[in-house]
Amino acid sequence: MHSPDRVDILNCRQVRVRYLHDGREPAECQGMMTFTELAPEASDPPPEPFTDRLRLAVAAYLARFKGSSREHTESDLRCYLSWCAERGLDPLAARRPHLELYIRWMQEIRRFKPSTVSRRFSVVAGFYRTCVIDGLMPHSPAEHVRRPAVPAESPTLGFTHLQFEALLTAARESPNPYDFALVAMLGLLGLRIFEATGANIADLGEEHGHRVLRVCGKGSKVVQVPLPPAVGRALDRATGARDHGPILLNRRGVWMDRHAATRRLRRLAQATGLRAKVHPHMLRHTFVTTIQGRGVASDATFREKREDT
Repeated sequence: MHSPDRVDILNCRQVRVRYLHDGREPAECQGMMTFTELAPEASDPPPEPFTDRLRLAVAAYLARFKGSSREHTESDLRCYLSWCAERGLDPLAARRPHLELYIRWMQEIRRFKPSTVSRRFSVVAGFYRTCVIDGLMPHSPAEHVRRPAVPAESPTLGFTHLQFEALLTAARESPNPYDFALVAMLGLLGLRIFEATGANIADLGEEHGHRVLRVCGKGSKVVQVPLPPAVGRALDRATGARDHGPILLNRRGVWMDRHAATRRLRRLAQATGLRAKVHPHMLRHTFVTTIQGRGVASDATFREKREDT
């Protein structure tokens, strides 16, 4: 026989996290505490999605970044703030168990990869660290949260030589002139997707007799990337008679974002019979492995000069 106190403890340990699994109760989650047990009491007024105090905290954190880094950080932080708003939780009143549940939500509901979970949670941890620095919170609730293990080696697989040649041929023969330019910039120059989609016609120029593309990378670092003849022809075909604006345009004739670029790549992959789920980073990975295989640069040298990911 268990004592009443022991029974209460056992009952608490048998609580399921129903909201994490759309009503399903997997065995591995039977010991988790529900979100309702962590949320404010029903008598308390629900927190507003963005109070002045929270707006100031978010602005103070995002002010530490600039350019594309700020955009990506804002996107990851918005995911967490939306998660809190859907559950009536004030982010500035969150505790460690809330953040543990946020990680489980990303892993089990959204099915994010460990690297994505780690990156998004790092943004949340940085946000709370800034709140502690600014005196908005006594300590960070993210301090002792258990993070998923991220493998040291990148799990991304690039294309084989034949697959990349088939994709390049399909892009060259596509009636859409931006397909060839997109594949060439990612697979022959090794640009990141935001670098390729953010390139403008004004960034094209010459340096010491060679055609170059001015690229703004991570941390707003600007580099001059030499253009091989094939890439130069692809960019000339994409720009045509235009003398300003972005190099890559979508089907509506406006700036191509990374989502539109991913859709274009997947259509090209389907046309060549590739069954893999293609995404832009596969082309960048193909570029890195190809030049290393040909002895052009070692991994350390490559990262040192241009490919610090």
